[in-house]
Amino acid sequence: MASNRFLTIHFTDGSKMSVTFPKQAGEPHQMLSRVQKALDANQLAMEIGEELFVVPMNNIKYMQVSPRPDKLPDTVIRGGVLKGDY
Repeated sequence: MASNRFLTIHFTDGSKMSVTFPKQAGEPHQMLSRVQKALDANQLAMEIGEELFVVPMNNIKYMQVSPRPDKLPDTVIRGGVLKGDY
């Protein structure tokens, strides 16, 4: 399994931000909890180098995470394939 994770945030204004980070402690069993807490907080907080980035969720169109977490919420549609522009 890859030790690095990749996150691309696509913003509502059409810009995007890509971040790489190491596998986080407690994965995969804490990942669901962390995602839910971020959604409940209505912000995404990331330590990048010596800086803290806080991104309001209402500025985010969607996010891509790679590789996907092994454990996903029951509400996730599985086995999807992208077709055309998104």
